[in-house]
Amino acid sequence: MLAAWPSSGLPGRCSVLAALGAAAAGLRPLQCGHPVCRAPRRGLGQEPRQLPESRLPLQLPEAAEAARLVARLRPATNFRRFIACPDLARTVCASLEHGPARGPRPVVLECEPGPGVLTRTLLNAGARVVALESDRAFIPDLQSLENNLHGQLEVVYCDFFRLDPLGCGSVKPPAMYSEKLFENLGILAVPWTADVPVKIVGFLPRKKERNFLWKLVFDMYERISIYSYGRIELNLFVSEKEYKVLTAKPGELRSYQAISVLWQTGCEIQLLHMLLPNNHLCLVRMIPRKNLFSGGMTPTNSATYILMVKQCLAKRKSKLINILNSWSPDSGGKLLRQLEIPENVITGNLYPEEYRRLFEAMEHSKEFSQSWLYDELLENTRNINF
Repeated sequence: MLAAWPSSGLPGRCSVLAALGAAAAGLRPLQCGHPVCRAPRRGLGQEPRQLPESRLPLQLPEAAEAARLVARLRPATNFRRFIACPDLARTVCASLEHGPARGPRPVVLECEPGPGVLTRTLLNAGARVVALESDRAFIPDLQSLENNLHGQLEVVYCDFFRLDPLGCGSVKPPAMYSEKLFENLGILAVPWTADVPVKIVGFLPRKKERNFLWKLVFDMYERISIYSYGRIELNLFVSEKEYKVLTAKPGELRSYQAISVLWQTGCEIQLLHMLLPNNHLCLVRMIPRKNLFSGGMTPTNSATYILMVKQCLAKRKSKLINILNSWSPDSGGKLLRQLEIPENVITGNLYPEEYRRLFEAMEHSKEFSQSWLYDELLENTRNINF
């Protein structure tokens, strides 16, 4: 299946996405017609060698060629999406470049590159790319491209959204542990306040979108999985519905939820691009805040903060003071006055920064103890079907 839609903010361009099953077959390789000299592979933690000035940019297939490619793939019930339009690929590539370059460029982990249209665009822009592909049908073409470059591209048989599965011992590819993946790639952990070391780009799977967002936000607050390596930047296409939840404001009671508060507290969220009118997919950048673990918030007690927010926003029209008094009788009013928060405020009208201040005040309060949540913490915090 192939669909084309006008791209917002880019007159005259089209955004083309292709959806295909995991059992793809009959793929025609999209080879670069301009050979480059081979060189020994370098670790991705290092700067790539300077490519010869004579090397021409990698050739991109036009949208019509991508359409013919997708038409040859065998349909299946489990569909996935990838970028098949050069214009959209260039838009995404340009969106990944933001802010002044103060140090080494972050490694780009591309999730499910498929035929590699975005991959080639990123490589042409000079990015160091790790292509995480879970469909074996696309691996040979990507590896052929990898072999003709100077360590600028690494192809890994891996499903990013199956990294670090819960409750598993040994795992079988394309599932993988992030520690093993990053170790093999030579990516080292950096302090939380350092610059972004890795950028992730891809499509959030259509099935269980919300569950993946929950898993990622848990990982960020606990500094586990990919976030044990630093402030990993996400650039993900998500549905418009989930984007509205992620960015909902206090008072928007239909959309403003616990996950809204947690992502807004933890990340700077920016809409980079929107695909209209059919799928209403949004390319969203989420960069963890440098000051997330300050003022009393730590990876150790962050699970308590998550559960506090979830309990407060379980009923968004509830009065906050009643919830606080249920945790420590007759202490809610004093705490709200201390924070200069109106005593009649409902939980759905409290800003993310106010939830954080509330948590930090409770952490240092004699009236409130961490034990007020311990009985439910382990049972409820990760009670999500990933």
